Amino acid sequence: MKILVVDDEHDVKTLFEQRFRKEIKSGEIDFVFAYSGEEALSYLAIHKHEAVLILSDINMPGMSGLELLKQIKQKYHEPPPVVMMITAYGDAENYKTAKELGADDFLTKPVDFIALKEKLKITN
Repeated sequence: MKILVVDDEHDVKTLFEQRFRKEIKSGEIDFVFAYSGEEALSYLAIHKHEAVLILSDINMPGMSGLELLKQIKQKYHEPPPVVMMITAYGDAENYKTAKELGADDFLTKPVDFIALKEKLKITN
């Protein structure tokens, strides 16, 4: 399973690689990281249909995660990637907007990796 993680914080890469070390080593999961919405769209344009799941931060400089979500849902239909939004702010407005734009799930920071693995149906 290829997962595209979109977050402007570069330490997210190390965190995901540590928390999913076993799954990466076994080849069960392959992570790709983009540090902006624009970088994520460039990746998706070149690697169509590779990422089956996109985990995107909402609050990023430049293109926000919500703007990225809107573009992904407009451009990528067959098969549509699953998009989970991640934010440090679990406020109702961001949740409502993300759901209206087609977000498949909503996570808050700090990410609960045990819960995320359960959502991905990965056993520890």
